[in-house]
Amino acid sequence: MALPVLSSSGVKFRRVLAHFPQELSLAFAYGSGVFRQAGASAGHDENNMLDFVFAVDDSVTWHMMNLLKNRSHYSFLKVFGPKQISSIQSYGAGIYYNTLVPCNGRMIKYGVISTDTLIDDLLHWKTLYVAGRLQKPVKILTQNENSKLQAALVSNLKSAVTAAFLMLPESFSEEDLYMQIAGLSYSGDFRMVIGEDRSKVQNIVKPNVPHFQKLYSNILQDCPQVVYKHHLGRLEIDKSPEGQFTQLMALPRTLQQKITSLVDPPGKNRDVEEILLQVAHDPDCGVVVHQGISGIVRSSSIVQSAKTILTAGAKKSITYSMKKLYKMTKGWLRKTS
Repeated sequence: MALPVLSSSGVKFRRVLAHFPQELSLAFAYGSGVFRQAGASAGHDENNMLDFVFAVDDSVTWHMMNLLKNRSHYSFLKVFGPKQISSIQSYGAGIYYNTLVPCNGRMIKYGVISTDTLIDDLLHWKTLYVAGRLQKPVKILTQNENSKLQAALVSNLKSAVTAAFLMLPESFSEEDLYMQIAGLSYSGDFRMVIGEDRSKVQNIVKPNVPHFQKLYSNILQDCPQVVYKHHLGRLEIDKSPEGQFTQLMALPRTLQQKITSLVDPPGKNRDVEEILLQVAHDPDCGVVVHQGISGIVRSSSIVQSAKTILTAGAKKSITYSMKKLYKMTKGWLRKTS
């Protein structure tokens, strides 16, 4: 099963791709510049920055070629060359962003991540940074025939559904599910306190339910643990300890480890399966899962944001942060008016 390619004209996005080295295993566009969002950004889509992620097999070679084509995109770090840039890329979420780059009359931001790092995040949720973006609708622009990457993209969607099930009641709406999934990668993100519109998850989901359905409907129809009443937009899941244990055992490795460290006292060193069985019987099972996800996101978002000061440079970092604060303030004023 391949990741669904969301249909809409991708010409303007592919024109942007033409400015960059073409050795990409995956390229996608995401965010409010691609998909309409409710709230502060609504009605201003043409002014919103376009966000891209490029996955590359060889980061050093790709940055070397990009420095030759687009040297001005980089901060002062360009003087250290592609090897040092790739080394800095490996910290935090393993992605290197160039932001506030003028291209074809629009401002763009693009992140570069190695294919292996991306696959690791998709399968194991090591940072849930790029994996989290790919749990929401994105515009796939190019994708090579890497079967490991294709399988990891689908595995990430299935993991998102499993984690969401553990945090939802026995019966819920499709929109409830997509709200839970869209919120996974924002759990524990300190930018949701300072720098992001706190209604962001709702703003993403409400105008884009058909896009979420395109991503997840096949997974839901094939999942043996859910009764998917598509015509009613309702779902029912097995909330028995046995059902929850099956779901916990299917979670990505890093999340299982986080849950284990939350529940198991230091020095006890119990088997992971034994601990997850205990969690499955806990009435607060969903809370523990949420805490585990928050722990993953918190650490990666802090390091990645600190890294932005280096990769963007002080001036761009301040400009970018002010734009985020402005959007957050607009969202807050809208809720209080």
